[in-house]
Amino acid sequence: MKLNLRKIRLTVIVIIIALLASGAGYWFGSHPLKTKTGQTFSENEKADLSLFWDVWERLGISFIDKNALEKDQMLFGAIKGMVAALGDPYTVFLPPSDNQQAKEDLNGSFSGVGIELGYRNQYLTVISPLSGMPAEKAGVKAGDLILKIDGEETTDISLPEAVKLIRGQKGTSVKLTLLHQNEKESYEATIIRDTIIVPSVEVKFESDLALLKLMRFGDRTTDEWHQAVSQIVEHQPAVKGIVFDLRNNPGGYLSSSVFIASEFLTSGVVVQQETAEGVKETFSVNRVGKLTDLPMIVLINQGSASASEIVAGALQEHQRAKLTGEKTFGKGSIQEAQDLAEGSGLHITIARWLLPSGKSIDKNGIEPDYKIEDNPETKEDEQLEKAKEILL
Repeated sequence: MKLNLRKIRLTVIVIIIALLASGAGYWFGSHPLKTKTGQTFSENEKADLSLFWDVWERLGISFIDKNALEKDQMLFGAIKGMVAALGDPYTVFLPPSDNQQAKEDLNGSFSGVGIELGYRNQYLTVISPLSGMPAEKAGVKAGDLILKIDGEETTDISLPEAVKLIRGQKGTSVKLTLLHQNEKESYEATIIRDTIIVPSVEVKFESDLALLKLMRFGDRTTDEWHQAVSQIVEHQPAVKGIVFDLRNNPGGYLSSSVFIASEFLTSGVVVQQETAEGVKETFSVNRVGKLTDLPMIVLINQGSASASEIVAGALQEHQRAKLTGEKTFGKGSIQEAQDLAEGSGLHITIARWLLPSGKSIDKNGIEPDYKIEDNPETKEDEQLEKAKEILL
């Protein structure tokens, strides 16, 4: 079966940049990928749907509120239940409005609060707040559990449903009940929604160092990356090292992760993909990079997930860079986005990705070479300062 990396998503998220707000973590790529993703049900394994239609007819005949018998919503609800029964928070059915929203959110401009979501131990979790956005200003931190949205418990709600509850018109508010990591008491944050514009890449220069930050792997990443790399090249030979910041980067396109890693590596495997049948595909350095020689440190934290973990893991295992900061999120599965009838969509976990060595980081994350926790009580960026210290 031939798939296309434009449909392969890696992230942590049904990207929610609407929060951001859309579905993250997992993004698509841009090159063809040949892989066998699974067998279909045999005839004797297919479900007998007579019970479904029996319930459908009984509801139509007997349910008291005939106005509530909206056929499309009932059908979508039934499909959502079927998908949810698999127990995988990243495999989801999207009704037409949600599917369209996920596609629109890829352009990097949204109305929301500026957080990206995922699930950790079955809890709705803030993967990362976007820098300078309303959620961060309200004190929301990476790793926070979201217990309630406008008073509604988040237990058993899907990522698209969480997005829908948190999204809204600019200027309106949403109240989140959250729990910081290692805290016992929850807190409430009332956040005013705003326009969220999400750049992919930033570069700054400080002393002899280039501070290169990659926020996400999205539609505009390639163009923005080329511009940032060109700036670094123009500053040479003054630039003596690179601090590559992947903190709070929730992931994105698989092809983008290979593209970015290829900027720093001369050769070798970047990532492996393993299907349910154990079939493995390898993705290797695919272009000549411009930053293969400069010393570098990669910054990571618990908000670094999926595609950002691929890049960090590849650079670490090829001994191209040391990782500094905190252990990453641990998102090691790959989703495929499929368009269905009437504008609906289905995101299916089809494979796992592995580091070049074959190691899986799913639910475990990647450990840094230099473990440095950021102290939220100080204005200083301890992790960045450690990276500068190592390079200089």
